[in-house]
Amino acid sequence: MSLQCGIIGLANTGKTTLFNCMSSNKAEVTQFAFGSNKSNVGIIPVPDTRLQVLEKLQPTEKVIHATVEVIDIPGLTKGASQGEGVGNRFLSDIRNCDALIHVLRCFDNDALPHIEGSVDPVRDMEIVDFELQVKDLESVDKKLQKVEKLVKTGDKNARRNLEILKKIKSHLENFQPVRTLEMNPGEKNIIRDMFLLTDKPVLYVCNVDEASATDGNAYTRRVQKVIEEENAGLLIIAAAMEAEIAELDDPADRLSFLNDLGLNEPGVNKLVRAAYGLLNLETFFTVGPKEIRAWTIRKGITAPMAAGVIHSDLERGFIRAEVMKYEDFIKLGSENACKDAGKLHIEGKNYIVKDGDILHIRFNI
Repeated sequence: MSLQCGIIGLANTGKTTLFNCMSSNKAEVTQFAFGSNKSNVGIIPVPDTRLQVLEKLQPTEKVIHATVEVIDIPGLTKGASQGEGVGNRFLSDIRNCDALIHVLRCFDNDALPHIEGSVDPVRDMEIVDFELQVKDLESVDKKLQKVEKLVKTGDKNARRNLEILKKIKSHLENFQPVRTLEMNPGEKNIIRDMFLLTDKPVLYVCNVDEASATDGNAYTRRVQKVIEEENAGLLIIAAAMEAEIAELDDPADRLSFLNDLGLNEPGVNKLVRAAYGLLNLETFFTVGPKEIRAWTIRKGITAPMAAGVIHSDLERGFIRAEVMKYEDFIKLGSENACKDAGKLHIEGKNYIVKDGDILHIRFNI
């Protein structure tokens, strides 16, 4: 499933450090703005304790986690929309993403100069948002020109599209991201092919120092207040500390380190799961002695489409899905027990797969 979650932000906010905590692909971290000239891509396993529980009930040869694709996009700066810094090339990388993780620097460090001369995460957020809004305005203006020509020919749909585009343009000119503009599904569909940068769902990550890892600080509280109206999510993570923990080989040492700081799991685990949710993804399971596996699907898809994620032949020859709920399986302890209790259901082609469903696909080609 080729969906990408992009990590964005100004230079020297800790984006790549955070990416390295999530990914086994270790990207170079520098203390210089524009120290990187390419985006880094990682396929990240999604932490899911349900797999460990399933393995206890069904011994298996291997356990495979769901994954999410994350791209670390080099830091932006003022004027990026006009080619400054790394410029338009990386704005194009953002356009190809389906959701965004916006990293904000919320820590002081004299040894790591801020590109704007001082630490102010709200200002940084506004700088990045402005650059994305400028590019979106360019896209909207180009589309407006095409639609205006169609209006002159008497195209009725074009007239309706024109009004929607004007509404979006006005919203952007008021320095507001497209995602905060109320639109019905029909209006959303009109702009879908434009891949507007500020229409993508966003999760804000406040990168803090170790002392602020559990409760945040004055910087994070300012960010929280500003994004309240945007209805966006926020995570507080000490990326440098998480990087140190990730270097420990023994999982017990990692957990001990975290517990000493008042944490019960790495913040990046929460971030990976949040990225998964931000992409509107969920998980179903297949369970057997050869393999227990978490499969990634978009929310709301049917059983045949879910079968196609496993293999195209299963979708093409789909007959039915035998479905157990995760909660029923772990409560009753086995597939046979679920059958005896009437908790194994036979579902057809219109069944909408739910997060945590355990599926067995019957098919014939």
